[in-house]
Amino acid sequence: MKKVDYIIVGLGLAGIAFCEQCLAAGKTFLVYDKGGAGASRVAAGLYNPVILKRYTLPWKSTEQFDLAIPYFKKLEQKLETKLVHPMPVRKVFSSVEDQNNWFSASDHLELQRFMKPQIVRDDNSQIIAPFDYGEVLETGRVDIVKLQRLYETYLVEMHAFAKAEFRHNDIQIDGDTVMYDGVQAKYIIFAEGYGIKYNPYFNKLPLVGNKGEYIIIKAAELQQQAAVKSSFFIVPLGNDCYKVGATFNWTDKDNIPSEPARAELVEKLDALITCNYEIVSQQAGIRPTTGDRRALLGKHPKFPQLATLNGLGTRGIMAGPTLAQYLFEHLENDVPLPEEIDIARFPKKF
Repeated sequence: MKKVDYIIVGLGLAGIAFCEQCLAAGKTFLVYDKGGAGASRVAAGLYNPVILKRYTLPWKSTEQFDLAIPYFKKLEQKLETKLVHPMPVRKVFSSVEDQNNWFSASDHLELQRFMKPQIVRDDNSQIIAPFDYGEVLETGRVDIVKLQRLYETYLVEMHAFAKAEFRHNDIQIDGDTVMYDGVQAKYIIFAEGYGIKYNPYFNKLPLVGNKGEYIIIKAAELQQQAAVKSSFFIVPLGNDCYKVGATFNWTDKDNIPSEPARAELVEKLDALITCNYEIVSQQAGIRPTTGDRRALLGKHPKFPQLATLNGLGTRGIMAGPTLAQYLFEHLENDVPLPEEIDIARFPKKF
């Protein structure tokens, strides 16, 4: 029988962040992940601390940001590769009023660090931006696909990874420990993303989930170095390729790219850029979102050996390291979780 401190289900951004907590504390673990299309694998990878629809900061945004960037740079060193690509994020202003709202928000103390107070002039003739741009500072892109691929290899070399579908019905709880597939652990951490809807222990939690789709385009004439935000994002990937998206679909719950989403993105893109482009591919994934826009962390009230690290939504890059730290400290040192993210806020769901 193999004994570990933790079994971790899922190797998305949340699962990787919890692995790093374990490694830093000298805890042993085994990760189960079947691969395939998860939300992390198709995300654009942007880190941007400002909600550009409202010009506000998310919950604990600065705390999350200041932990996330050093975290990813340490992963670069560990995996001996480039993962973090700094790049400006520029918001296309829709009107003079939109410009004024930007200026007003940038005067707020908590936003001054991240919002450039001057208008950035439109210098790309291939983009239709008559009211110019607002620029968010300290932004960039993390290559999530490369991160997951290399981190999986890293865990395989440690004999800490099993590429397999997790069978929830095979869990055996015995006293203070939990057994699964011949492995004994103190805890099982479910970092499954939308897959938690199929987890009999946590599937009543209000994880809504919404389907997001992207297209990858090749546009040699575009020559854009900054990420551009209108009602959607255009994110430079290099080699004249760009990630365009995403859609928000609250009805479909599958990872299959759809024609309506493709048409929606093409329509929006054609209204913003004037150059020719080729659609290279299309991707889809289910974001693990919640109704109150807060994560889902904590131990099962009846089976405390089981815990969830979920509901990261659209900001997994920034939130993942902080939330993993919260859960780890809660399990190891009985540090209370912030009430806003503790699953204890939903007592009737168990």
